[in-house]
Amino acid sequence: MKITVISGGVGGARFTRGLREHVRRALPGTDVHGADLTAIVNTGDDMWLTSLRIAPDLDSVMYTLAGENDEVRGWGRIGETERVSAELRAYGVGWPWFTLGDLDLGTHITRSHYLRSGLPLSEATRLITARWPLGVELIPATDDEVETHVVTDAGTMHFQEWWTKHRAALTARAFVQKNVDSATPAPGVLDAIASADVVLVAPSNPVVSVGTVLGIPGIREALAATSAPVVGVSPIISGAVVRGMADACLSAIGVETSAFAVAEHYGSRRNGGLLDAWLVNETDAASLPDIEALGIRAAAAPLWMRDADTSAQLAADVLALATAG
Repeated sequence: MKITVISGGVGGARFTRGLREHVRRALPGTDVHGADLTAIVNTGDDMWLTSLRIAPDLDSVMYTLAGENDEVRGWGRIGETERVSAELRAYGVGWPWFTLGDLDLGTHITRSHYLRSGLPLSEATRLITARWPLGVELIPATDDEVETHVVTDAGTMHFQEWWTKHRAALTARAFVQKNVDSATPAPGVLDAIASADVVLVAPSNPVVSVGTVLGIPGIREALAATSAPVVGVSPIISGAVVRGMADACLSAIGVETSAFAVAEHYGSRRNGGLLDAWLVNETDAASLPDIEALGIRAAAAPLWMRDADTSAQLAADVLALATAG
């Protein structure tokens, strides 16, 4: 079975880890050390900082699958020190509110070395991820620099400034993915969608993570054309975001923070949208008839990924929904 995941950062990372765990438990014939599991990862959060290329979502997925992610903070490496960031602050270089750990900086230096050597981001990612047996092939959505900026009353700023420095407290008026119209999918992205048996949309931010991936010319069209079912997992439970500040992003585009509203935002694939099916939490089961009325098959199951067992069960439930049609 070839499974392709459209993923953002933390939520997508944990979902993909649960999917890998389910495959290892229930589908022993699938080679999880090959390319049977592929994650197409958002790069809209990426940026240059102190001459280093930072790729937060790619690194969150990689560290989580490698067992190196700091589960308490939700980002960065286990056992981090921050001596280099302290020195940068002392020199007045970079963003003092955007702290990078010393181990994490090793990743960014390596990525920047490859990029400055002329390699594209996808090849740099392949070389970097080869360090660990992740069991999942990670592909950036594009090799082009498509960075998300946020339009606010205080001015337009990089998404990381709005998200990390201001904690989304500045009302977002719009999200702009710079250079997205001229971007192309990274090598392997379109094939991973076309050849998949199942395409899963992780419970990631619908606006700046999944939305950025879908905005790259050719990706939405590939999802429309694939013979695989496209099934999403709601990032909203009981009217609240699972993690982060996706509600502030949804409000900016006029979408209510609810499992139904996000399904409606994505739309039914048979009506020109994204989804064939949508999995919501048990507490949102009352919305199933309304979701079905959109032309999207729907089911309810526990969505909280508390540990390996609950995460693997979520993967099993979403794959069951994918094959039920």
